[in-house]
Amino acid sequence: MNFPMLPIQGNVVMGLLAAILWGGGDFSGGRGAQLAGGSLQSALRVILFSHATSLCILLTLAYLRGDTMPHGSLLVWGVCAGVTGGLSLACFYIALARGAMGASAAVSGLLAAAVPAIFAIASDGSPGVLHLAGFAIAGIAIWMVAAAPTGVLEDPSVASGSSTMMLAIIAGAGFGLYFIALKMAGAAGVVWPMATARMGSITACSLLLITLTVVRAGRNGNTPTGLDAPPVQAAFFGLPKAAIFWALSTAVLDTCGNMFYISATRSGRLDIAAVLASLYPTTTILLAGIVLKERLSKRQGLGMAIAGAAVVMITL
Repeated sequence: MNFPMLPIQGNVVMGLLAAILWGGGDFSGGRGAQLAGGSLQSALRVILFSHATSLCILLTLAYLRGDTMPHGSLLVWGVCAGVTGGLSLACFYIALARGAMGASAAVSGLLAAAVPAIFAIASDGSPGVLHLAGFAIAGIAIWMVAAAPTGVLEDPSVASGSSTMMLAIIAGAGFGLYFIALKMAGAAGVVWPMATARMGSITACSLLLITLTVVRAGRNGNTPTGLDAPPVQAAFFGLPKAAIFWALSTAVLDTCGNMFYISATRSGRLDIAAVLASLYPTTTILLAGIVLKERLSKRQGLGMAIAGAAVVMITL
């Protein structure tokens, strides 16, 4: 018996699982960067620690599975995905650490969905009127869920800052490009594309961290700026103990989310996988309520209901 809708259903399920795990990873990463001092350097350390941990796990899996390392264009796509994703995460985490969790998650989520959706429609054609309507409604849901003030972490004077919003825009566009590159690298399987992406992100973030450290050391005086907060006493890898747990959580959640996303793109259209995965701010906001006791607003509740309707439309 044939089940023609099964691949699409699998695509939807894996895209949603990616959103859940990514949202948890973003919350953990933002908390880790915040507890590490809220500077760009601390955000980079959280990324490097979590991605190094992730790379060790992925290389072990690849070895146990006997997977062959990709080469040529597949390797290039994987590394490019890592460079783009790592630098975008640095921008995103510092925006979260500044207290702009809601606005940053909303802007980045919208752009992360829009960029690969436009790419997929241009390359593969329209997915149909119902799906396009679902994409639009998903965008509205992302904005309603994430853009509302979140209370504990939200500082209106900071969240509305143009530099913080620019970081969120750069992060969102970078995430969109990351989605595309990871989709292209996914032809090599699931584990190795993630491993090569981690290699790219570790290299890019390490070079950026070294550059920032050298520049900071060469200054006359260390007056804190928006991207250079006062240092926090480190316990390991330049991170305080309180941040290490969150960095490890990010490693697990983000890696699993990426693997589900790659699987989603391998079993269906890129735009469907990317738009559904971009609902990750919902998980971020829910965790802010559970962990930080932030109250869910009526607007956010309505946005989550609208997100559910969007998922149904995209599934059909």
